[in-house]
Amino acid sequence: MDRQQEFVLRTIEERDIRFVRLWFTDVLGTLKSVAVAPAELEGAFAEGIGFDGSAIEGFARVYEADMLAKPDPGTFQVLPWRGENPGTARMFCNLTLPDGSPSFADSRHVLQRALSKAADLGFTFYTHPEIEFFLFERPVKKGEPPVPVDQGGYFDHVPHGTAHDFRRAAITMLENMGISVEFSHHEMGPGQNEIDLRYADALSTADNIMTFRTVIKEVALEQDIYASFMPKPLTDQPGSGMHTHLSLFEGDRNAFYEAGAPYQLSKVGRQFIAGLLRHGAEITAVTNQWVNSYKRLWGGGEAPAYICWGHNNRSALIRVPMYKPSKGQSTRIEVRSLDSACNPYLAFAVLLTAGLKGIEEGYDLPDEAEDDVWTLTDAERRAMGIQPLPTSLHSAIALMERSDLVAEALGEHVFDFFLRNKRAEWDDYRNQVTPFELERYLPRL
Repeated sequence: MDRQQEFVLRTIEERDIRFVRLWFTDVLGTLKSVAVAPAELEGAFAEGIGFDGSAIEGFARVYEADMLAKPDPGTFQVLPWRGENPGTARMFCNLTLPDGSPSFADSRHVLQRALSKAADLGFTFYTHPEIEFFLFERPVKKGEPPVPVDQGGYFDHVPHGTAHDFRRAAITMLENMGISVEFSHHEMGPGQNEIDLRYADALSTADNIMTFRTVIKEVALEQDIYASFMPKPLTDQPGSGMHTHLSLFEGDRNAFYEAGAPYQLSKVGRQFIAGLLRHGAEITAVTNQWVNSYKRLWGGGEAPAYICWGHNNRSALIRVPMYKPSKGQSTRIEVRSLDSACNPYLAFAVLLTAGLKGIEEGYDLPDEAEDDVWTLTDAERRAMGIQPLPTSLHSAIALMERSDLVAEALGEHVFDFFLRNKRAEWDDYRNQVTPFELERYLPRL
């Protein structure tokens, strides 16, 4: 037994932990959980906990259903919302087949595989997400628009506001779980908020995002409100994104930094951006995986809809933030397309794979976009070589299914299941008669 496992078992005994929740994520990004008694943990560390994989979205066909969840002791945290005594804790799991080999349907393993490839090239991948979400009054009634908890705007301080108290409670809970928060504020839409997690390696960040969503939902329930990460819940308001800052390190050195280069951005950094741009359209079905995601991308409100990059250009898909002369290690890029409802493991895997492809193949970075891309005409964008992102989940799927890069990043099993599921989602959506159609056409046709 290693030292981390010993620490977990000792902490469980000292803090009177009675239940340990083993967490893992299905292919669509839904958190799954099974609780075990502390007495079962030694066996779980050694052999894993068996479960029926055929019951989980994307995990297994019936004839290969047996799977094992092996807890990662490095992810152990006590859950602060379950009370002090007796306590409940959680660990994320790696999923394996009975012979001990990794499950190809494990989202966490998809990212681990991409990180291993980066490590073979000498790189460590770091990410920093800015997570937006809405808070609504309860109950949210079926068929009726949700009611935001306030009418605040960007950076507004709402005295005695629900969101202000909510963010304080949520951040306290996150930090009690060892998840560091950098900033928090009210966003542009009524009831819309943003909490930014501190930089961490990509696997830790993905685990933290899954925990973050759970914490936000728990705190909302405690305060009798409803939290949603839906990309575009309100027609006339901005959607919720998850702008994510990325960087590669070689040991302790930021591989994106080069003193004296334009924006202090190294050749490696420029090639990484070029990879994201060249493959940006084909990875969009993963970074923006829901029908509703495209209402945000094409609904304005600073959401990116065109494939370009720029320095502090918030209409671009990729932004190079302002450089701080005394902080070369902080050189990074920001990908602005992701929404906060994506599967973070798969999203980080395809972003990393696309960026590394740019480095490996020596892609050239096109000229930056200095203008607000939204205000240009189609002809002007074409003249500048700026292509659009997919306009719907249907078009995103069509691009993804032809992508060797996405197939390589996700692996055959996840790639095939993801496409099947998204085609079914599009078919379900396409078959709906919407309130828009009834309101516009029923009276006149």
